[in-house]
Amino acid sequence: MPIPADILAVERPKNTVVIAYGKDKNLYAVRQRVGCKNVGGRHLPVNGPTIGHIVEGAYVPIANAEPKSVSPVSVDLKDWADVVHADSVFKGLLDELKEVYSTSDALKIYCIAILRVCNPGIKDNELKEAYDNSFLSELYPGVALSRNTVSAFLGNLGKNCSRIIRFMRSRTASVGIDHHLLIDGTLKSDESRVNTLSDFSRKAAVRGSRDISVLYAFDLDTMEPVCSKCFPGNMLDCTAYESFIEENDITRGLIVGDKGFPASAAEAHFAGHPDLHYLNPVKRNSKLIGRHGMLSFDTLLPGYDGITCKKAKVQGKDKWLYSFRDTAKAAKEEKDYLRRARAEGTYDDKEFRQRQLSFGTIVLECDLDMAPEIVYKAYSERWEIEVVIRYYKSACGFDETRVHDDYSVIGSEFCDFLSTLLTFRLIKSFDKARVLERMTYGKAMSILHRAKKIRYDETGWKLIRINPSHERLLQDVGLLPKPEEAPKRRPGRPKKIDIV
Repeated sequence: MPIPADILAVERPKNTVVIAYGKDKNLYAVRQRVGCKNVGGRHLPVNGPTIGHIVEGAYVPIANAEPKSVSPVSVDLKDWADVVHADSVFKGLLDELKEVYSTSDALKIYCIAILRVCNPGIKDNELKEAYDNSFLSELYPGVALSRNTVSAFLGNLGKNCSRIIRFMRSRTASVGIDHHLLIDGTLKSDESRVNTLSDFSRKAAVRGSRDISVLYAFDLDTMEPVCSKCFPGNMLDCTAYESFIEENDITRGLIVGDKGFPASAAEAHFAGHPDLHYLNPVKRNSKLIGRHGMLSFDTLLPGYDGITCKKAKVQGKDKWLYSFRDTAKAAKEEKDYLRRARAEGTYDDKEFRQRQLSFGTIVLECDLDMAPEIVYKAYSERWEIEVVIRYYKSACGFDETRVHDDYSVIGSEFCDFLSTLLTFRLIKSFDKARVLERMTYGKAMSILHRAKKIRYDETGWKLIRINPSHERLLQDVGLLPKPEEAPKRRPGRPKKIDIV
């Protein structure tokens, strides 16, 4: 028997259905809809508990029936300290993103980058839950991060790669003439067979896995990544080098490269930009070394112990060679060589005497006439780029890519770049607060992740009780006010007061 129209017209809660019951089917219960089920390809509704009745033309709820139901979208305990601190050091980048993307797209990119840092190794289909369970949903409500939304968004982000290039170029434009840029690359595992970026690199061919190659530029003066770009895994560094600096419009500063990034690979680009210079190591078998006698050191390196050096200008070119010999490294290389020769039974005195001349040495080429100590300092600090790669792979959990097509890889790598940038800003904030003197970066982030806020009632959010030592970290990074110190008492006994 159908439900009368006047009964169906009675105002009742949303997502409910009216059910007739009783001997004559003249009584009406209001039941809650809790979902649907698939039966034979048909989506059929599933009714939940009875929450009220319709009596004399009015809806009468069952006492305390509705408060028992828990809304799946209401989260009253959320991660607080990690995302709030990340937002505080990263907020300026949101404005940079809004210059290139719409506000909604900029917020998606921004939130994905923060969530990947605060939840290392998080998958794209887990972003929505992490967003809902963190204070990021309170700071920036309504950001769509469902599984299907993120999947389509990363693909569209990669398709519109010209905007990514615009964003990267706006960052490289801020590089000063006197800044030192470190450029290096890393390989990320990518077993997809549907994109053109995944391929066997020289290293990966040995272990039988496919990779993509990611090149980074790191500003040694600001201590943060400037730009990045992904290339096929089988592309040589020297091949990608010119494309990388041209696409990102790097036109100023001193690029401190590696042997895989020779200046000859981008000679035309350097020639067309007089404010862009290079500093690269020369291979030990280069003819330039013998031609200019770079292993005949003629002076001590100022400011360093046990290091000799030599400087020479390349004939007919605006290029200078700088060679250095570190006696400590030379002794170690010599010891390692003799140990290996003894184990393999391949010692040759003539070869040893020849190799001994180059132990502990490094020869650098540069298109600037500089003091040797400045050149040595600039190159010796190149290890900072290795820190970038280590954090990129381990601290952020970005040692592999889980997306497949070219567009998704490009879009996801852009978000990974922003996450790496955020990681270094967090490191600088911890270093400034002297947190890293007593704990590692990972430990600090773990403590921040434990600091949550709870909402008991309408009065607002409150920080849950945490360990006092953890509370100190929150105070150091400015999330909690530091307690006022009691005034120091002057040493000695209090002065006596004469009583008359």
